Amino acid sequence: MSWAEMEFHNLDLGDKRIKKRAVKFLETLSKSPKASIPQACQGWAETQAAYRFYSNENVTWDKLLKAHTDQVEQRIINSEEAVILCIQDTTELNFNGQETEGLGRLSYDAQRGMYLHPTLCITPERIPLGVSDAWMWSRGKTKKEDREIPTIKESDRWVEGYERVAEMAERCPQTRLVYVADREGDILSLMARAKALNTPADWLVRAKHNRKLSKDEKLWARLDKQEVMSRISFIKPRKKGEKSRQIQQEIKVLRCTFPVRGKEGIEVTLVQAKEVNPPKGKSPLTWRLLSNRIVENEAQACELIDWYRCRWEIEMFFDVLKVGCKVEKLQLSSKERIEKALIMAMIVAWRVMYLMRLGRACPDLPAELIFDSLEWKSSYVLLEKTIPKKAPTLNTVLRNMATLGGFLGRKSDGDPGAKSIWIGFQRIQDCVFGIQMARKLEGLD
Repeated sequence: MSWAEMEFHNLDLGDKRIKKRAVKFLETLSKSPKASIPQACQGWAETQAAYRFYSNENVTWDKLLKAHTDQVEQRIINSEEAVILCIQDTTELNFNGQETEGLGRLSYDAQRGMYLHPTLCITPERIPLGVSDAWMWSRGKTKKEDREIPTIKESDRWVEGYERVAEMAERCPQTRLVYVADREGDILSLMARAKALNTPADWLVRAKHNRKLSKDEKLWARLDKQEVMSRISFIKPRKKGEKSRQIQQEIKVLRCTFPVRGKEGIEVTLVQAKEVNPPKGKSPLTWRLLSNRIVENEAQACELIDWYRCRWEIEMFFDVLKVGCKVEKLQLSSKERIEKALIMAMIVAWRVMYLMRLGRACPDLPAELIFDSLEWKSSYVLLEKTIPKKAPTLNTVLRNMATLGGFLGRKSDGDPGAKSIWIGFQRIQDCVFGIQMARKLEGLD
């Protein structure tokens, strides 16, 4: 059974033929994630079939996502991990200039598109297990004022996102799920909802609001009075126009109660990690993290910080989705069809990230568990390397792919990233396709 067949094992579209089409189309997209639909399908008949698939009323985005989510939950159960991080964030998708019905304004009046708010489930070692939930919406106009506003209360996505994680927690009782969000998730109603549900899943959000704790004292002021619990050090990766540097932060912890008008207060823990002696001209790197979890020692504080640092994975996920899968180049006639295409693209983006992280976390796995023999052998042929008699490790094949995608492999380069791997993977798929076509031509002689 191929990975795509496994991913859509529980897909129910009311017709086995449509399900078979979904599996084939997912495999096609995974082999050419950057290509347009006509380019990926490599033929008019297959292209027409793809457009019919997206226009089929029996094919809905929630059915496609449900099938994938079933497998996500199974991976959570099979992982036997004590903790799984459920990371949420929102990104804009700009379809400006395309004639698609149902789109709305984005950050600027000239932009037209929609918003995507997924939940990416990962292990604390950053191995992605898949997407368990997604909000997709566009902003519409009000007739009264003829101005663009959300057609829904957009802050609800954070609260409902937690509710979906809480529901999944009940189906995965052996694992503690942790809802992770950036500053936008610092919403009192989210914390109140978690409390009302008896907190079936933990939550961890970056603090945005300096809330009042009493008439005369605010949150930051009370935190400043706390003693330093410990210090941590790490290397901040280099960014464009900025070198990597050593970071040293002091950790402070505060357990307090957020007052709620007319109701019982909400107990929270605030962990602050603030940079000590930042370089001249640089603001100190500071994280203030809120959680329901009780922190009593340095190890527990560092654990929350490490979990929050894993939030970067969803930014990488968005990058793979936009740059790798080119979702903003989709040319479909309606928002409903784009939503279906986005689910397919998110599954492909997860697959790309999964291969990258698995190669780092489990480098000695046999490559045959992930790639067929023609794929891993092609990675050697394209690099003009001798094909080994025994199947190589997963890490070796992934580095071959990354090299084909432009990865140089210098000591300072570290491990290959998702971008170089997916570019190399496409080259390998082109090679495999050529071999398969050559075999067919030989059969005609």
